Amino acid sequence: MFVGHGVAAFALVGAVALSREIDSHRALQLAIVAGLFATLPDIDILYGPLGLLNGVSGVFDATDAFWSTGNVVHRGPTHSLVFAGTAAAAFSLWRRSSAGRVVAATVLVGLSAVATATGGSVAGAVTVLFGIGGLVITQFAARRGLSSGAVLATALVGLVTHPFGDLFTGEPPVFLYPFDVPVVTERVALAADPTLHLLGAFGIELATLWLGLVVYLRLTGRASRPQIDRKAVLGLSYAGAAVALPAPTLEASYQFVFTILAFGVIGATQRQLLSRQLRAVDWPRACATGLGAVTAAALSYLVVYLAVL
Repeated sequence: MFVGHGVAAFALVGAVALSREIDSHRALQLAIVAGLFATLPDIDILYGPLGLLNGVSGVFDATDAFWSTGNVVHRGPTHSLVFAGTAAAAFSLWRRSSAGRVVAATVLVGLSAVATATGGSVAGAVTVLFGIGGLVITQFAARRGLSSGAVLATALVGLVTHPFGDLFTGEPPVFLYPFDVPVVTERVALAADPTLHLLGAFGIELATLWLGLVVYLRLTGRASRPQIDRKAVLGLSYAGAAVALPAPTLEASYQFVFTILAFGVIGATQRQLLSRQLRAVDWPRACATGLGAVTAAALSYLVVYLAVL
């Protein structure tokens, strides 16, 4: 979902810009900035690598250690709608004027202080990173001529949409942090069967990526339908994994995720890329082919899983 958050905001802002007939170049810039803001809340997972310092015995053990440590603060203050609105306003003020920068810095420091007082030093530290990361994105937007209003709009879209994407994949974010007011207390279940739930969440992610690709093609003046090489059908060979691998769940998904995403490499096997002629690579076609292969793999896995269920 790390990628999905950014792509969802990119697609949303890009589609709205297209509907309002905004210049395609400016629309692409707005969509990119919104996508960057949408990835920002997951900066809190940078605490996760500390879990590897005690030593690990393999890839899956390392993954477990990473998440068990990262989840100490993950989906806390950086995923709060209260912090999102406040931070978006601060980023906009930073873009507006020198005086605005003073106010923005004060607001962001205040958010870090609140996070420290209510969630501890680690929560405060990741909130500091959250603020710094947002200012970096704001500077990126400013260098491309985006106004303070555009920064506010894209930051709100990115930061506010992010936590809702986590409702299918883990513990619900603390939407109104630091206020102890529960909004959603349980993960949204797509199916009673945990494997079907995982496949449903994976399907939502794939649909988001396809939408993002189509919007990108429209924004860049390419064909609205992505071109997919026939080799994407190789993804159908993943059907056997439904009986060869343990049934995946959100709690034990690594084998499924790592193996199925490997089919995305199929799109990168273009002759120009293999010969390191990077400028000659048709990147949208490569992405579409890789995404098509992963989609074919997921659908074939689903069919076989349902057949043997």
